[in-house]
Amino acid sequence: MLVNHRLLLTRVRCKCRHYRKYLSSKANLAEIEVPFSNGTKLKLTSGRYARFADGACVATLGNTSVLSTVVSKAKQSSSNFLPLVVDYRQKAAAAGRIPTNFLRKELGPTDREVLTSRVIDRSLRPLFPYNYNFDTQIVCNMLAVDGTNLPETVAINAASTALALSDVPWNGPIGAVRLGHIDNEIIVNPTRRDLEESTLNLIVAAASGNLVVMLEGSAKDILQQDLLKAIKLGTKEAQNIVRSIEKLQKDYGKMKREYETQTPLEQSIVDSVQTLSSMKIREILSDHNHDKLSRDNAISELRQTVMNQLRETEADLNQLQDCFNTNLRQIFRQLIFETDTRCDGRHLDELRKINCEVSLYEPLHGSALFQRGQTQVLCTVAFDSPESALKMDPLTMITSGPAGRREVGHGALAERGLMPVVPQQPFTVRLTAEVLESNGSSSMASVCGGSLALLDAGVLLSAPAAGVAIGLVSTPDERGHVADYRILTDLVLKITWAIWTSKWLELRKA
Repeated sequence: MLVNHRLLLTRVRCKCRHYRKYLSSKANLAEIEVPFSNGTKLKLTSGRYARFADGACVATLGNTSVLSTVVSKAKQSSSNFLPLVVDYRQKAAAAGRIPTNFLRKELGPTDREVLTSRVIDRSLRPLFPYNYNFDTQIVCNMLAVDGTNLPETVAINAASTALALSDVPWNGPIGAVRLGHIDNEIIVNPTRRDLEESTLNLIVAAASGNLVVMLEGSAKDILQQDLLKAIKLGTKEAQNIVRSIEKLQKDYGKMKREYETQTPLEQSIVDSVQTLSSMKIREILSDHNHDKLSRDNAISELRQTVMNQLRETEADLNQLQDCFNTNLRQIFRQLIFETDTRCDGRHLDELRKINCEVSLYEPLHGSALFQRGQTQVLCTVAFDSPESALKMDPLTMITSGPAGRREVGHGALAERGLMPVVPQQPFTVRLTAEVLESNGSSSMASVCGGSLALLDAGVLLSAPAAGVAIGLVSTPDERGHVADYRILTDLVLKITWAIWTSKWLELRKA
């Protein structure tokens, strides 16, 4: 009888442990639904997968689901910038397919995966603390995909939620929404079929307070007022996502970790750097006879001179260089606000000198050289049959290598600027852009040179296409908001917009 009682108590205890463990795991499962104005819902779930990661979240829109994980090292990196790596992978199994290559498995990242990784990176990177220099990795794996909902904004929202729930310092969250434009109406989260009819394909990533963090999109013959309306609506819809992530963070988020930073320089040393360099920097930046190389050399020599004069101090050399560079940027901005003139003598709305040449080489179907200031791009056009374009000869397999992420991104910008003006052809058209000199806006120079090369080859474009980069220089107020600003054409600064017009508009904010 006593043995039976003991056996019964043991079974009861085991069941209690099982139920306690089950209830505990269910209690840690975070889940919330975000409604949109068009009736669709975004579902955010955390606590079920990848619990060893610093943060993890599954975002679901329709039947498209993306798992995002965040991991950051506890030891600071030796670099003086944020070593952030974002990887987005879209596997065939997520669509119920088997890869069609010889090995029947996923190989290296495709161009679309690289471009999606760059969009996620540009949405998240600006909100990391300035002095957070720890190796951080964000991985977005597609779990399932339907034929209706696109995964890019789903991945951004999953990564934003994972960062917010993790202990990694981050000044988020953000929300991302895709917008379309059909029959003079702005569409929220358009489907794949909607985008075929839409004249706008825009992704808006925004933080709390209706602050836009990143824009990525393209359009065909859209009015400026419609574009601004789409940005405003996308920012408003993103606030619903931000509030939902903040609620999850309040209920289930981890305490943000404390991290060590370098002791700031003494004010006396900072004053010494400014005293030794400010006047010389103003002289160099005000000398309009300098070009890129001579100006960079003069700044480098001045930097080295200042470092040598402060060698006797116990300050770290990297901190001294950062202090010098900070002073350089401040003076650069001050001169722009004081004179409304840039360091090369141009006004804020003035382009660099442009020179164009076509028909450079007779054997080529089309060629063009586009020069804007010290940015030079050589573009060539080749025609071939569709069958030959798909063949891979042994020489090409040996000599061709994978393109870098930056090359893929800039190539996609130029391609999207030219594709709408190129009519359907019965043959394959290959356009190459070789950047021979780079001093800003090389992707937009590729649009200009590519348009010239296509026209030189006899391709009947619906309209010539041209592109230019636009920079924004701003001064903050006491709250950190923009107090005053200047817009500069044809320059890369703190905020860069890549814009080209014809029947196409491309916006990108870095």
